[in-house]
Amino acid sequence: MRVQLAHVTKSHGAQVVLDDVTLTIGPSARLGLVGPNGVGKSTLLRIVAGVERPDAGTVTRAPASLTVGYLEQNRRVDLGESIVDHLRRHTGLLDAERALEDSAASLARNEDGAAAERYSDALDRFLLLGGGDFDARAGSVCADLGLTLDVRRERGGLSGGEAARVGLAAILLSRFDVLLLDEPTNDLDFDGLERLESFLGSYAGALVLVSHDRELLDRTVRRIVAIDPRTHRAREWVGGWTEYEAARAAERDAAIAQFEHARLRRRRLTELLSTRRSEARGKGDALGNKTGGSDRRATHALETKVRQAERLLERNELPEKPFEPWELRLTLRAGARLSGQVLSLDRAVAERGSFRLGPVDLDLVPGERLSVVGRNGVGKTTLLGVLLGEIPLVDGQRVVGRSTVLGAIGQQRVAYDGESSVIDELVARTGLRPVDARTLLAKFAIGADHVGRPCASLSPGERTRAHLAELQARGVNVLILDEPTNHLDLEAVEQLEQALAAFDGTLVVVSHDRRFLERIAPTRELVLGA
Repeated sequence: MRVQLAHVTKSHGAQVVLDDVTLTIGPSARLGLVGPNGVGKSTLLRIVAGVERPDAGTVTRAPASLTVGYLEQNRRVDLGESIVDHLRRHTGLLDAERALEDSAASLARNEDGAAAERYSDALDRFLLLGGGDFDARAGSVCADLGLTLDVRRERGGLSGGEAARVGLAAILLSRFDVLLLDEPTNDLDFDGLERLESFLGSYAGALVLVSHDRELLDRTVRRIVAIDPRTHRAREWVGGWTEYEAARAAERDAAIAQFEHARLRRRRLTELLSTRRSEARGKGDALGNKTGGSDRRATHALETKVRQAERLLERNELPEKPFEPWELRLTLRAGARLSGQVLSLDRAVAERGSFRLGPVDLDLVPGERLSVVGRNGVGKTTLLGVLLGEIPLVDGQRVVGRSTVLGAIGQQRVAYDGESSVIDELVARTGLRPVDARTLLAKFAIGADHVGRPCASLSPGERTRAHLAELQARGVNVLILDEPTNHLDLEAVEQLEQALAAFDGTLVVVSHDRRFLERIAPTRELVLGA
């Protein structure tokens, strides 16, 4: 069983997204699909899933009855849809049930001689997708994840954690031959990550995974498929993310060394040719009109050396210079120096609907890096809202130091998400002069061709960099982050890590990205719900 893409090309309008992509997904494939946001990773998954058609090239499945499941990045429970109906839809059972019902009705009417075969095929597909025991399995999985199957949710009625658990349930219930996952770790807690990794480790089918979680890539995939943003082509590398990074760096270093060696040799040959031509011209000037035999032989020898040098230079053309992507080095400096009291909670209690957090005691000190951990639903985001002063206390006390300037990046990235231009939004939020706002944005890699664009057109990474520029302008010295790596590509995650490494203020972070937490090096951990 396999899916084969041959010379697939896809464009969105005038923009080429994928160009001449050839890829084989075998029966036990474990592929990690990587590349910057917008490079075409989700488009490639949608083509494999059959949701989109390529402009050129072919996609073949062997056998044709091969089942392919695609769990997209933005998984929502539709208006009026129960969680169990959502799970049936995303595990392929809803379509399989309809096909089985249609074929059964056709068989009952005895419409044609092929009705029995269609019914048999539909039944096989329904059973292969796990339809025989789906209700029992769904009940068990959802109970284990704290979900209620028969609740009908209005659009937007699920919290981020609930939506993540619904998405995880759909994965855990999947029985596809090929499973395509687009950022499945967004909003998952550590328990959810462990369940996901365990499931993928024992999954019998093929897997293609898009994820910014480098630890997950290292633990679950055996090959990396990277889409090149310049050529729009795909290339495979053996191993997980760490092996891919090392191999790519080694190849780039070797290519640069080869290019520099060729350039040095060409420079020496150019100098040799210049010397030979000078010698030939000097000999000709010295001889004047003399045409004696020995002089003529000497002149001919020099001309021969010139031609030899010219041929050597022609044969030693420079190879194409290796592509060296521009490497952004973000720095984020705290504003006023913190001294004494930073921010404290004393027996703090907060309520959000029926949820109650507290009492919580917390005393932040200058320069510390606090990691807040706990299962989804224990109140991590609520605690951050209390620290920021966005959620009022029903009991206890919150005290903010006189020199404390708070700033935050939230899960939903609501900042820099409207229709106003990037520069207008930054000016409105900071009071900077437009010329100073332009200069600051440029330092965060948002240049002249981007500052006039609507904020909504920015990629998640660009939006995060614009927000970091604002925090720099405001002189923030206490930074509060809620799942900051969600929806970022790996390049943007690493840029954020660089910025936070240089931040010399106080940091409070909620994150389930294990590699990210390792890089920012928390000095203290606060466990909620323990």
